[in-house]
Amino acid sequence: VDITNSQQQYHRLLTTITNSELLEESDDNMTLCAACGIGEDDGIKLKKCTACDLARYCSDKCQLEHLPEHEQTCKKRAAELRDDILFKQPESSHFGDCPICCLPLSIYTSKSTPMECCSKVICGGCAYADTIRELAGSLES
Repeated sequence: VDITNSQQQYHRLLTTITNSELLEESDDNMTLCAACGIGEDDGIKLKKCTACDLARYCSDKCQLEHLPEHEQTCKKRAAELRDDILFKQPESSHFGDCPICCLPLSIYTSKSTPMECCSKVICGGCAYADTIRELAGSLES
């Protein structure tokens, strides 16, 4: 495949875009191979980088050629994606959240306990920790 001079210039321009600018662009605008500049309109289906989902490539050869330029940005974005998955809070249930640990209360009422002092419902884990704390306090007395 011949790459014209204008495509090479466009490729150089694309590689100077910062990571934050790439994230702001929609997937529809990212239709060029990051290594050679071939567009999806040329009849080639581009594959996304599996680690960061930012760059697209027309072939494995282009992906390997572009790796030195892309590696640092890729690692940073992959870490951001991993953190998003790891630290994402679970959806709250209609029972609300535990006032102590702020995790959603279970849909099974047997796994939550009403507090006698304030009548608030807490999760089973916090109720267990409270019981252990009370037992440890009574042993010290």
